[in-house]
Formats: sequence, structure tokens, C-alpha cells
Amino acid sequence: MVKEVDVRGLSCPFPVIKVKKALDEGGKESILVIIDTEVSVENISRLVRSRGHDFKVEKNEDIYHLLIKGEGS
Repeated sequence: MVKEVDVRGLSCPFPVIKVKKALDEGGKESILVIIDTEVSVENISRLVRSRGHDFKVEKNEDIYHLLIKGEGS
């Protein structure tokens, strides 16, 4: 199962705060973060990397999708 976190339109630090909360609550599920700024992608990537999670980023037009892999994914 994938939990979706949409942080479009939010200014820093709120995207990072929402993703941190999702990671803390997430358990073993993957998290798909929908992002609309490169700065937020960089900041969220830094957070996810610091917590030891695997992730990938894809850009589709002006929207980024950052998939944080859950345990066992």
C-alpha cells in the first residue's frame, strides 16, 4: 500500500514537516510525496536520506513525485 502526501503549494519548512510526520506514522508502507518546487525536493530528499530510506524522484512536467520505499518494497 502507498500513502500519498501532497505538499504542493506549501512553503518551507511545511513540506519537510508533513513528510517527517508521514515517516514517523508510516510503518512499513511506501510514501508517495507530490511536490511542486525543486527546493522542496532537495530538502525532503535530504531528510529521507538522513533517515536511511531508499527513494526515487521522477519529474512529470512541473510536478515531482518522490517515492519513499517502505520496508519490504
